Amino acid sequence: MWPFTSSNVPIIEAKRAERAQALENAGVDAGASDHAQYYGATAIQIVARIQAGEWTASRVLEAYIARAVFAHSKTNCLTEVFFDRARKQAKELDAEFAATGKLKGPLHGVPISIKDQFEIEGIDNTIGFTQWAGKPATKNADLINTLISAGAVLYLKTNVPQTMLAFECSNPLWGRTLNPYNPTVYTSGGSSGGEGALLALDGSALGIGSDIGGSLRIPAAYCGIYSLKPGHGRISYIGARGPVPGYDGVKTVAGPMGRSVEDVRMLTEVLLGKQGAQYDVAPVGFREVEVPSKLKFGYYTSDGFIKAAPACKRAVLETVDALRKQGHECVEVSLPDTSISTNLFVGLSSADAYKTLLSHLGPDKKEGALFLVTLGPKLPGFIRWFAAWALETILGDKIFASAMRAARTKTLTEYWALAAQRDAFTREWYTQVWDKYALDGIIAPVQALPQLPHGGCDNYSALATGTFLYNVLDMPAGCLPVTRVDTSKDSITEAWETEDGHGSKVMEKGIFYGPQKLYDPELSKGMPVNIQVVGRKWEDEKVLGMMKVVDEALQDTQGEQRMFGPGAWDRWQQSLENSK
Repeated sequence: MWPFTSSNVPIIEAKRAERAQALENAGVDAGASDHAQYYGATAIQIVARIQAGEWTASRVLEAYIARAVFAHSKTNCLTEVFFDRARKQAKELDAEFAATGKLKGPLHGVPISIKDQFEIEGIDNTIGFTQWAGKPATKNADLINTLISAGAVLYLKTNVPQTMLAFECSNPLWGRTLNPYNPTVYTSGGSSGGEGALLALDGSALGIGSDIGGSLRIPAAYCGIYSLKPGHGRISYIGARGPVPGYDGVKTVAGPMGRSVEDVRMLTEVLLGKQGAQYDVAPVGFREVEVPSKLKFGYYTSDGFIKAAPACKRAVLETVDALRKQGHECVEVSLPDTSISTNLFVGLSSADAYKTLLSHLGPDKKEGALFLVTLGPKLPGFIRWFAAWALETILGDKIFASAMRAARTKTLTEYWALAAQRDAFTREWYTQVWDKYALDGIIAPVQALPQLPHGGCDNYSALATGTFLYNVLDMPAGCLPVTRVDTSKDSITEAWETEDGHGSKVMEKGIFYGPQKLYDPELSKGMPVNIQVVGRKWEDEKVLGMMKVVDEALQDTQGEQRMFGPGAWDRWQQSLENSK
């Protein structure tokens, strides 16, 4: 969709020119022979090398600046760029370490990228709205102060979808962010899509994102990296700007993104329980949790709304197999009706017909990715009723029909009723899943697809049901890479078509069949496939422990073939060259 109107053209041109100038003036030596050792290191290794006196914060930063410029040239992942500020900060860290021999904090010298919505004093946080440009933040978000106090070096912000209620990373102000592994065909995901692309290309050592319906996990999955969606109340969200302030039907959380489980844990340790101006988090810091030597995992390969594609199913089953080889118990679980969580998410978020959400567009054209998600409340009641009736009665799709009925304006009484249903659904989940099976954790697909093609969100935003299930339930969920799409293993088969677990007929027909199908293992060959690792509320630390168990089990099984972590993109590119 053409993003320009007469009134927003000067703003778009000015902001993009500002970004281009900052990148052009970065003064980087893109071909420096020693850069790879820095951006190929984990955040933990960076701090260790600086502490040993082998590296400096300034030298590390220069390598990541050069790599970020490269990453942006490939994916259009950056928004605000402030390299000069970062260089000054890195020099101060180096001077302090030279004088004292002590690190400023656990993140000393680690370059960390920030999702555009978090306030950094003196920097815009537009989240893609032209009307929000030219209004820099007057103070830092709470977690920004925490990061700086811990010694992190902040140097840029990353792109998001328009309104952040989509998982295709595109907006009129900054443009579209592309997937590092196949930029022509696939999106990087959203809403923390700029972070996903940048980290996958080693343009950052660690990143900060947020999640209300999958925004930490979907980009991690699409780009083959790691993330943790914490439960609400563990990490301060004060100073994170969003389009619907005050909305609490489903809680938004901030969380870490990285290139290894250990790095995600490192950042989580710094952030958990750190109080800010409004004391909005539980006063409980990171707790050391001893994960049992033999864990019991539940798993499923379909959430019942849209059946997981063969590649996503295989990722779960390969994880289960790897865990069993390590002596862990894995049992397939039956889930409560997950269409309830979908209808709750849609019903709560559409209560004002998305009036507040869309009020910030001003002169900006609405992105296509918002078409389906905002369609329901715009339809006259009779048209919505008839469309839902036709879906259920004629097409036999009760699942999609119920979601359409949920997308409408609500009275306050109806909103309260939905909130009560959300709480009842959470209680049922504890009873029917956690308690019934006596689980430590859950292994699940992230979505029904490994990645979404550009434009796919226009009509298939319901794919996010696989992630926003755990936002509705408010349970911590990690995301980590397992494998890559393999055409010899991941095609649609008769066995897959006839087995249990199928959901919305309309959705699955469009996703898996026809000339415009979204799932094509030939086209997506080699793309990352991730899983979710889920825990109970307040068990964020245990989720990180279970992620490490899973990650190590997969590494033991797959060895060098797994090819994720720092330097993964370079190794993947080299493997493609070698195969020619």
